[in-house]
Amino acid sequence: MLGFFVFLALFMPVLHAQEELGVYEKLDHYIDSTIVFTDEHYNKVNLKQAINKPTVIAMVYYECPGLCTPLLNGLAEVVKRSDLELNKDYQVFTISFSPRETPILAQNKKKTYARLVGKGDIENGWHFFTGDSLTINHLLDNIGYKIKPEGDEFIHPATLVVVSPEGKITRYLHGTTFLPFDLKMAVVEASQERSGPTINKILEFCFSYDAEGKKYVFNVTKVSGTIILILALALLGSLVVSSKRKKNTPNVH
Repeated sequence: MLGFFVFLALFMPVLHAQEELGVYEKLDHYIDSTIVFTDEHYNKVNLKQAINKPTVIAMVYYECPGLCTPLLNGLAEVVKRSDLELNKDYQVFTISFSPRETPILAQNKKKTYARLVGKGDIENGWHFFTGDSLTINHLLDNIGYKIKPEGDEFIHPATLVVVSPEGKITRYLHGTTFLPFDLKMAVVEASQERSGPTINKILEFCFSYDAEGKKYVFNVTKVSGTIILILALALLGSLVVSSKRKKNTPNVH
């Protein structure tokens, strides 16, 4: 059964047009060297130059009423539980995709999550960024992260992007809760410049984001439609094979 869903996750982009909202992984792509954000201390920071160790990037917006808080809480929890040392083994960048947000909001978020983590070099190891719309859109496109503005809010996925010291995208971690083992493996892979496939792409395919309820829900239409299509293709294949066998069978008199 798992093999069937792996098949769906890997091959359905050929059968389905991509939805605009979501994460379209760009493993082995590099963070562009021209992207500059403003950190929580009002410093202009070239993102590529600032990535000098394995880096976990969390795309959020600071006044988000939905997924961003669970995502950041989950990130803070795994940072707290992990035996990795922040700012030594890896670093974290939280980046707002709302051009309306300011470094003041970034400062306040940093204080909140410094208290939640309660250990490690948060000051130098976890930075909070803001930027203008052009810079934000450049990065979102760079990492394959698609959002949808809706009034003053945004509909968006919940995903961490792991980047190597050379700025190469090596892993995507989907969801709002993370295991210390998953974080450690992602950091180790990034430190070795190795990228890894995302098994959770299966979940991304099977679940869609419900903007009204602000949560992920099982997409019955997409999954059932896919199953029907796969079964139809399998039936067609079996009929073709059966027809060929009949033609190749010699007549016996």
